[in-house]
Amino acid sequence: MSTRRIPAFEAVKAISDRRGDAVAVATMVPNRYWRQVSRRPELDLPIVGGMGKASSVALGIALACPDRRVIVLDGDGSLLMNLGTLVTIGGQRPGNLVHFVFEDGVYRTTGGQPVPGSGTFDLAEIANGAGFRRSYVFDDLEDFVGELPGVMDAAGPVFVCLKVTSAGDAPPPGMGSTRDAMRRLRETLAGDQ
Repeated sequence: MSTRRIPAFEAVKAISDRRGDAVAVATMVPNRYWRQVSRRPELDLPIVGGMGKASSVALGIALACPDRRVIVLDGDGSLLMNLGTLVTIGGQRPGNLVHFVFEDGVYRTTGGQPVPGSGTFDLAEIANGAGFRRSYVFDDLEDFVGELPGVMDAAGPVFVCLKVTSAGDAPPPGMGSTRDAMRRLRETLAGDQ
């Protein structure tokens, strides 16, 4: 098992740089970082207080807006709280969905408690088994940045497990308002019709 890790904030910046006009649904720590780098807040939907639900919300948006790329910024602990969503996504096969999971092995937002079973499961293999078209694992920033254009352009659903570290890299507190973001996103998507 590799001990290399990508700085979480650097991974988020790389995704933001390749985002284009994709809707971004983010939860927990990835959301805190995302708010610092996003240049399209009108297309951002933070899932605040709904740990484990970002992928389900993103699936709904992807199905409702099949001509727009939808990205999920999820945490490993968060995904494990709603692991069945991978089967639902795999069954629906949205070609426009890219699910990024930031795997650091801890519940960072609640104090750094270890994720149960951390290091004993392979999220990318679970996504493969659930029916995702492609799954990737990255533990090196340069490799990730080099492959990211192809990942973002691939037919989905696509699953990307990022082996990250966010220790010493803590974002500022506060995750934003889901209600305000939903209003902005609804207005933006309605304007694109």
